[in-house]
Amino acid sequence: QVQVVESGGGLVEAGGSLRLSCIVSGLLLDDYTMAWFRQGPGKPREGVSFMTSRGRTTYYLDSVRGRFTISRDNAKNTVYLQMSSLKPEDTAMYYCAAAPIILWPEEATTITNLTEWIGVFSYWGQGTQVTVSS
Repeated sequence: QVQVVESGGGLVEAGGSLRLSCIVSGLLLDDYTMAWFRQGPGKPREGVSFMTSRGRTTYYLDSVRGRFTISRDNAKNTVYLQMSSLKPEDTAMYYCAAAPIILWPEEATTITNLTEWIGVFSYWGQGTQVTVSS
């Protein structure tokens, strides 16, 4: 049975840092693109970052680029999102998701908006809440 479990969320002051972790069981991470999405109050879910199965390609939402870093350790079945210089607008429920590489766009395709590809992700965690105070 596939399980995706996020952790590491919490309440922090603006300018602070958090590291989110996503532990996956029941599937081989070598075969999946992994991503982080978030959903703020009253807003639709949006794509924050992804890393392809072997870590050769990464993507960041414009508003988090330079502040967030995605990483993965396939041997540990774990994906991370290091978040620094947090802002109140980063407040959201953060979700970890996995997309089979067989469904992922061809290498020549440039993804400019991860949110548009949300339907490709087959497995989702329950989320971890990040709240940034001003």
